[in-house]
Amino acid sequence: MDGKLEKKGFTEPPPESASTTSTEQDYQVVLEPHDNPQERSLLRRWLAVITISASSLCVTCASSAASFTEGGISRDFHVGKEVAILGISLFVMGLGVGPLVVGPLSEVYGRNIVYRVSFFLFFAFSWPVAFAPNIVVYLVFRFLTGYCGAAFLSVAGGSTDGCLHDFAFHRPELGPLFSGFINQNTSWRWTYYVLIIWSFIQFAALWLIVPETYIPVILKKKAQKLRKTTGNPDYWAPIERRETSLARALIVSCYTPFGMVPSSHPRSKVLTEAAELILYERMALLLNLWTSLILGILYLTFQAFPIIFEQGHGFNMQTTGLTFLGIGLGQLLGLATQPYWNSKFARYKEKHGDPPPELHLQLGQVGGILVPVSLFWLAFTTYRHVHWIAPIIASVPFGAGIYFVFTSTFTYLVVAYRPVAASAMASNSFMRSSFAAGFPLFAGQMYARLGTVGATALLAGLTTVMAPLPIGARVRQTSRFSGMPPAASALAPAGKADEESQPSSAMKS
Repeated sequence: MDGKLEKKGFTEPPPESASTTSTEQDYQVVLEPHDNPQERSLLRRWLAVITISASSLCVTCASSAASFTEGGISRDFHVGKEVAILGISLFVMGLGVGPLVVGPLSEVYGRNIVYRVSFFLFFAFSWPVAFAPNIVVYLVFRFLTGYCGAAFLSVAGGSTDGCLHDFAFHRPELGPLFSGFINQNTSWRWTYYVLIIWSFIQFAALWLIVPETYIPVILKKKAQKLRKTTGNPDYWAPIERRETSLARALIVSCYTPFGMVPSSHPRSKVLTEAAELILYERMALLLNLWTSLILGILYLTFQAFPIIFEQGHGFNMQTTGLTFLGIGLGQLLGLATQPYWNSKFARYKEKHGDPPPELHLQLGQVGGILVPVSLFWLAFTTYRHVHWIAPIIASVPFGAGIYFVFTSTFTYLVVAYRPVAASAMASNSFMRSSFAAGFPLFAGQMYARLGTVGATALLAGLTTVMAPLPIGARVRQTSRFSGMPPAASALAPAGKADEESQPSSAMKS
C-alpha cells in the first residue's frame, strides 16, 4: 500500500522563523509502526488489496455489461441502436472526466473518504439506471455512475500499488460474460440489478476492510486525536501547516494536462512546461494515441463480436458473451509473464543502476507485434465457413498485447516525464476514454459496409502502423523534457523522484 507523501494542490509552508522553538518541533506527530498501513499483517494488507481490486473490477465491468442490454433498451424506450450504445459511451466518458476533477480530493481528505463516498454514489446512481422510466434518465445516470466510478479508480492505484489493481482496471471484457447470460434469459434491467448487488457488497467491504493509506491524513488524524485526548493544542501534523486550497487543486488538476495555464499562477512556468509536454512532446502524444486506439478497439469488440458470432455463426447472447474469454485468457497469460520482466529489470539495475525509460517499452514492443498479428488473424477467420473456435483463439494474443502495451506505456510516461507524470497520465486517461467512448458508435456501420474481414483488417492495419512506436529513445533524445530543468522538480512531490525512478506499480511483484 502506498505510504508516500504527495503534495499536489498544496503550497509549501513558509520557512520557520528564528522564533520557532524546538518545543514546537517536539509536538510534531510522526508516523510510528502501529500507525503505518504498510506494517499491518500480510493477511489484512492482502484483504485490502483484493477488496479495492474487486471494486475496480466492478466499475470496469459496469462499463461493458451494457453491451447486451442495447436490444432491450431500444425496444422498451423506442430508440435506435446508436442511442442505446450511448449507455456505454457516456459511462466511459465519465471514467475519463472524473479523475481530472475528483483526484485532488484524496490529497485533502484522504483516500478512505473518497472510496466510501464515490462508491456509495456509484451504488446509489445505479438505481435510477436499473429503474429508468425513459432513455434520458438512463443515459444521464449512466454518465454519473461512470463519473463516480472514476472517482474511485483515480485513487485506488495509490493504495494497492500492485499489479492486481492494474489488471482489474483493464478487464472490461468480463462484463459481457455475465451480461450475456442475464439478457438471454431475463430482462435487461437485471443486468443493473446484479451490478447494484455487487456494488453494495463492495461498498460494505470497503467500509469494513480498507484502512486509510494516505500518510499525511493519517498524521493529521493522529494530531487531532492527541489534541483531544491530552487537551494540549500544540500537537500538529505537517499537512496542517500547509496552505491548502481545494479549489486551486481542482483547477490545476483540470487545466494542467491540456495546457490552460494562467500566467498569474504561482508556478505558471513549471505548469506551462507540463502543458507543452502534453501538447508538443511527440513521444508522449504518440503513446497516448497508441493506447487510445487499442482501448477503442477493445470497446469496439463489444459491438463487433455479436456481429461476428451471432450473425456469422448463429450464437445466442450468452454464448457470444463467452467468446470474450479469449481476450481475458490473453491478459492472464500476459500477467503470468510479469515475474520474468521484473527479474529482467532487477538484473539490469544490479549491473547498470536504474534502467532508462525505454527499457520498459520492451513490453510494448512485444505487445506492438501481438496486437496487429492477432487482429489480422481474427479478420481472416471471421468467414462463416471457418470454425468458430478460430477467431476466439485469435483473440488470445490480442488480450496479451493489450496488457503489454498498457503496462509499458504507463510505466514509461511516469519514469520518462516524472516531474509532470500526473499530467501525462491524466491526459492519457482522458484521451483513452474519448476513443473508447467513440469507437462503439461507428462499429455497426463500419462492419455493415466493410464486412467482418475488411473492418477487422482495417483495425489491424492501424495498429500495424503504430507498432514501431515503442522505440522511444531516439525520439526522446530530441526532447527538452528528457532532461528536465531543476525548476520542474517543483511539480514532483517530495521523495517522488526516487520513487518514480523505479518501475511503476504494474512492474512490481
